Amino acid sequence: MRTLSQEERCKYEVAQELGLLPKLQQVGWAGLSTAESGRIGGLVGARMKQRRKEQEQCIPPLPTSTTP
Repeated sequence: MRTLSQEERCKYEVAQELGLLPKLQQVGWAGLSTAESGRIGGLVGARMKQRRKEQEQCIPPLPTSTTP
């Protein structure tokens, strides 16, 4: 089995939380309705955006030079 990217793992986690994982395992991503796919995509996008925001807050700003 191949290693999943962070985004792919997040898609499966969201599908499981929404109760869509059994259907996804039976019919694959193409078998989901547009509404189901959109719901997963929207939640994944929001989570990825939140994670990026949290990571930016953890990185200290670069020191500025005081020499002219």
